[in-house]
Amino acid sequence: MMDPDLPLSATHEVRDRCICLYTQRAARSLARVFDEALRPAGLTNGQFSLLMSLNRPHGPRISDLVPLLSMDRTTLTAALKPLERRGLVTSARDAKDARARRLHLTDAGREALKAALPIWRATHDRIDAKLTSLLPEDLRTGLVEIA
Repeated sequence: MMDPDLPLSATHEVRDRCICLYTQRAARSLARVFDEALRPAGLTNGQFSLLMSLNRPHGPRISDLVPLLSMDRTTLTAALKPLERRGLVTSARDAKDARARRLHLTDAGREALKAALPIWRATHDRIDAKLTSLLPEDLRTGLVEIA
C-alpha cells in the first residue's frame, strides 16, 4: 500500500532530478568502460588515476593526494598496497617530516603509465565524442563546481 506522505511522484522526482543519482550512474558506467579499456595495460581506472597522480617531480605524501583523488586516507592506503606489491610504487620517509611518507613511481610504474596513456586517450576521445548536448569542458567545469 502506498504511503500518502511518500507518493510515487516523489520517486519520480528523485529519478528525474537527483544529480547525485545521475552522477553515480555515470561514474559507475565510466569506471566500467575505463576498467575494460585499461585491462590490457594491467590497470584499473582507479589505479591509473592513482599512478598518474604520482607522476610529478617530487613524490607526494598521502595527505597531498586525498583532496585530489577525493579518497580518505584509509581507502587510499588500501589502494596503494597492490601497486606497491607489483613494484609500481614505492614509499619512503619524508626528509623533512619523519612521520610522513613520500610516494614515488618506480620505473615499472612509469612504464605501466606509458602503456596505459594511449589507451586512456583513445577511450576519452570516444567518450568526449558521445557528449553531443554539451562540451566536455562544460561538464568538467560543472563537476568541479559541485565538488
